[in-house]
Amino acid sequence: MMNCETFYKFCLSLPGVTEKMPFQAFPAARSILAFYIGNKIFCYFDIDKFDVCTVKCTPNEIDELKEWYHAVDAPYNMNRKYWISIRFNDDMADKEIKYWVRKSYDIIRHSLK
Repeated sequence: MMNCETFYKFCLSLPGVTEKMPFQAFPAARSILAFYIGNKIFCYFDIDKFDVCTVKCTPNEIDELKEWYHAVDAPYNMNRKYWISIRFNDDMADKEIKYWVRKSYDIIRHSLK
């Protein structure tokens, strides 16, 4: 069962990752913790709720993931063509969630100049 501390440590374990709480100006999003590679977010979640993480994904995989997993849904406040939200402790195994976080990290890392 995924918990906040384990997930946090996993995200920070990826090479070159930094963390920020970039949405302090928005009262509803003050507890959002984002993980960056370079100056771009690849994953974020609410540290107070810890119910969902949002990651970047390739457009051709998003519909399939939504069909396969109840845990996968449209992201809150991000482009639905490139981002997904994954509910923790639903029908996607923790190992699989980590796979998609790593894939998001790789997508962003490869996009950096």
